[in-house]
Amino acid sequence: MVSRLIPPIPTSCGIFLTYRCNSKCRHCMYACSPRWSSDWISTNDLKRIISQLADKIQSPPYGFSKIGVNYGLHFTGGEPFLNYQLLLEAVKIARDYEIPSIFVETNSFWCVDEAEEKLMELKKAGLEGILVSVNPFIVEYIPFERIEKNISLSLKIFGSNTIIYQYEFYRQFKEIDLKGLLKFEDYLSRFGLDGLRWVELIPMGRACYELRDLFYKYPAEYFFKVNCRSSLLREWHTHIDNYGNYITGYCGGISLGDARKLDQLIDEGIDLDERLILNFLVNKNLGELYKYAVKEFNYRERQDGYISRCDLCLDIRRCIALQSREFYELSPREYYQHLTTNEELNTLNI
Repeated sequence: MVSRLIPPIPTSCGIFLTYRCNSKCRHCMYACSPRWSSDWISTNDLKRIISQLADKIQSPPYGFSKIGVNYGLHFTGGEPFLNYQLLLEAVKIARDYEIPSIFVETNSFWCVDEAEEKLMELKKAGLEGILVSVNPFIVEYIPFERIEKNISLSLKIFGSNTIIYQYEFYRQFKEIDLKGLLKFEDYLSRFGLDGLRWVELIPMGRACYELRDLFYKYPAEYFFKVNCRSSLLREWHTHIDNYGNYITGYCGGISLGDARKLDQLIDEGIDLDERLILNFLVNKNLGELYKYAVKEFNYRERQDGYISRCDLCLDIRRCIALQSREFYELSPREYYQHLTTNEELNTLNI
């Protein structure tokens, strides 16, 4: 039993400028959408956080200025280009602190007029590269021509530091000469489930509610013995959101503490006696968390089952978070209100 959890020292990290996004993708792990509050990280918080990441973030083995999905520091969201001036300032701050492998993750909605000028300005400010998101969920909202334009410009400006994520989807869309938007149902009619077979579709976040029909399902009991300690203590590809929440293991809606005090958080650790939900996930298992939620919050097992351990964990946490503000680690609260694209389903039938 661990009484005090020592959060991992991040070797790579993404900073959310916001959870707000111009799209509400069905697979989004962090439940981003246009309905989120217009809360942006402050420049003061950026400086506080980045200054503490400066001696921790590692560059790829192939060079300080190279980028990789699980290396360096990336700015993300939400959609960071919704506030271009803040993104530009964030890049400058990161460069001032000599952070390696600085890149931005984007859906390319902004790639119309002055797109090349923005990318050039960002590069001059210290941006090393860009990750261009390409998948069947983004093209429900973003015309493929904008994504293509971003990729073309980024290859010209950043060269090999342009990541097309995921390339298999890009290849598929080029194959059918996609123009404009494409509904996911139309994607499935063209490519079937085989089109998704060789790409990463992580069964957590909004996917647990919006894409569950794509996965085989299991009863809750199947995941009862699972312990989440290793995921929560993962030091690579951590995230810090615009509220300062330190998020590990892609675990949206779980905060390990205030990353604006990251050095103190890592030095002192977290008293698990004061973080009941974290205590269940670190020291016990999903079965114990399930029994607690049934007893204290009238949680009811889904009759159609669960697509993953993360699905079970998330559904339990959502039940608790929408009824109680007692648990600090279930942050930000708003995350639990945007897990489905149908707002009528974002309340519990208790």
